[in-house]
Amino acid sequence: MPLKLVIVGGVAGGASAATSARRADEAAEIVVFERGPDVSFNNCGLPYYVGDVIDDRDKLIVTSPERMRDRYRIDVRVRTSVESIDRARKVVRARDLASGREYDEPYDKLILSPGAAPTRPDVPGADLPGIHTLRDLRDVDRIRGRVDAGIRRAVVIGGGYIGLEVAENLARRGVATTLVQSQGQVLSLFDAEMTTPIAEHLAEHGIELILGDSAEAFEEKAGGIEVRLRSGGTRQAQLVVVGVGVRPETGLAVAAGLALGPKGGIRVDEHLRTDDPDIYAVGDAIEVEDYVLGGPTLVPLAGPANRQGRLAAAHICGEAEARYRGTQGTAIVGVFGKTAAMTGASEKALRKANRPFRKVYVHANNHAGYMPGAEPISLKLLFEPEGGKILGAQAVGGSGVDKRIDVLAMAIQAGMTAFDLEESELAYAPQFGAAKDPVNMAGFVAGGLLRGEHPQVDVEAVLDLSADRRPLLLDVRSPDDFMKAHLPGAVNLPLDEIRDRLDQIPRDREIATYCQSGQNGHMATRILLQSGFRAANIGGGFKTYRLHHPAPDLR
Repeated sequence: MPLKLVIVGGVAGGASAATSARRADEAAEIVVFERGPDVSFNNCGLPYYVGDVIDDRDKLIVTSPERMRDRYRIDVRVRTSVESIDRARKVVRARDLASGREYDEPYDKLILSPGAAPTRPDVPGADLPGIHTLRDLRDVDRIRGRVDAGIRRAVVIGGGYIGLEVAENLARRGVATTLVQSQGQVLSLFDAEMTTPIAEHLAEHGIELILGDSAEAFEEKAGGIEVRLRSGGTRQAQLVVVGVGVRPETGLAVAAGLALGPKGGIRVDEHLRTDDPDIYAVGDAIEVEDYVLGGPTLVPLAGPANRQGRLAAAHICGEAEARYRGTQGTAIVGVFGKTAAMTGASEKALRKANRPFRKVYVHANNHAGYMPGAEPISLKLLFEPEGGKILGAQAVGGSGVDKRIDVLAMAIQAGMTAFDLEESELAYAPQFGAAKDPVNMAGFVAGGLLRGEHPQVDVEAVLDLSADRRPLLLDVRSPDDFMKAHLPGAVNLPLDEIRDRLDQIPRDREIATYCQSGQNGHMATRILLQSGFRAANIGGGFKTYRLHHPAPDLR
């Protein structure tokens, strides 16, 4: 008898599983149930339809039910909700949302791909009609309809990927936009200092950014909605978009008695099987293995969901070795031409897991500086203190951020070390990169640190020391740069003058040198060490200090 495969949910994981199963087994009977009208669409593109960057709604459709039927011979049933699973009888109970008719559909194997639902704040007025979340095409139609109608003022709640993209695209349409984020930074998965350039860039483009605050209530007012903040402030809006996170859709699995993991997602093994061997689960609803730190985690990203769908189908169709090796959380977001990306573990995640690590910062251009259009990139690399195995990376800047994070994501997958980055051979022409790419530079700095050739201290660790324990802060930049802004308590001694003025440097104190980005500070450190001083370089120099302390006047 041919395999009967039933899939609950389309979009990324479910649609990928269906087409992969068809390629593996031409004889299989495949049925896909989808509650909405669209079986697979580009949900990552939804904010850009709001902003008219994508001007044709049809471009958001990945494939239609008709195409899946014609090309893949897959029975796609949209506007149909799966109400329950009878594991003993191996049937699902389906309900046609148009007619209300209910019926049983048998399966040999079942794949659950229910996704995740947007979270709404648990505050008064959160369900008012003018407050929207953004999950599917129906949501985006409602939001774009309000923008097309000529609204002038909007509030976005939440500073994650969706919140930033929605805020950017509302602003592109001429809507005055306020973004409210409960944490003291945008992009909470990143380390705080790496988000500073994004926050500054949002403000430069007219987004009012309110950090460390949250919505306490929503109330209908004449002409719109009043957003009351926990701090006591208010904002008036004609549109509110909530993007404060998602929760895995596990109701169907729980009702069927399937186990959840400690993070609240459906528990699966390496083959994407639940604790019922005939039921698999993929996508945003499942817990996955953290590829770097180990242990369960929730990572609602389209790339992992697609891979999981393909692998679950492969295992069902007889590929016994098909297994999902975990998720490392590689992600990227762009706002008004500025890009932030990350892969692997953040510093905050490593600290929470009590995992030893070291870190370095590199500030370099995306390509040769003498070529027009060079843009700065700030790159943070995290690695093991013994052996230098790469644990994570974050980068922020303009063009080229994606390239560097993708290289480092593959380095993590390959188990590479900081020493390997020193020797990595990457494509170079002056309009594309540099002979010493930022990835190589991160390897040079980290490798020198690990070998003891490049003593380094973290700027925050130095500034946290009491005055009597703090080393002498030696700014080796030009006097002009020093006068513009410098670290508190620093003294200026330009690099080119150090050798001639060694007698002016106290030998009874530790010295912490710094320059603009780290390279000249390193050179100063080498001179001082070989002249008998106790010296170390402040990693990443003044630019890294600026990430931690973005105030205009730093003197």
